[in-house]
Amino acid sequence: MLGSLAAFIALGGHRYLTLESLKENRAILLAYTERNFATMLLLAFVVYVVATALSFPGGILMSFAVGFLFGRWIGTALVVVAASIGATLAFLSARYLFADAVRRRMGPRLKRMARRFEEDGFNYILFTRLVPAFPFWLMNLVPAFTPVKVRTFFAATAIGILPGSFVFVNVGESLAEIESARDLVSGQTLMALAMLGVLSLAPIAWKRRRTRKPKEKNG
Repeated sequence: MLGSLAAFIALGGHRYLTLESLKENRAILLAYTERNFATMLLLAFVVYVVATALSFPGGILMSFAVGFLFGRWIGTALVVVAASIGATLAFLSARYLFADAVRRRMGPRLKRMARRFEEDGFNYILFTRLVPAFPFWLMNLVPAFTPVKVRTFFAATAIGILPGSFVFVNVGESLAEIESARDLVSGQTLMALAMLGVLSLAPIAWKRRRTRKPKEKNG
């Protein structure tokens, strides 16, 4: 991961991962995608999988670009499937290459987090995917050091990233119609931002659900 990231920066790849670069090349990208839709779709899918598997930065911007090029529905499907596959590849790499070494060096905080995954893997992964506060790359690795099954990890990841992916892809789609700063305040953009605000309330709903469970059992 470190080697890939260093090579990416050394080759100047980070200069292209900007909103300004996307906007500057808007016409060229859209025209090329229109002429070579299937090729661009496959290319975007492969890039997203590889970038996620190697923990490259810029996932949100890539989601913007996918929405910009393919629209909200195809874009959301692409992001959810590609990100879930990439995350699962990172998960498997961590499990079979680094698990034993990491377990020996896990501090108290990581051990507590790992125990939560062992107790209720699906729901805990789902929660960490829904809440943007948890680094995506870290949540690809920590479950690998627990008995969480691969299919549980994949399913919880796909379901958990769906709302956020739709929001970011939806914002990306609106970039294709933005000509000036005033266009940023469009109905679609406001709707996407409102959905992101609703998504940020997920921790509160989760806490209420967790505190309600013991009461129901006692009752």
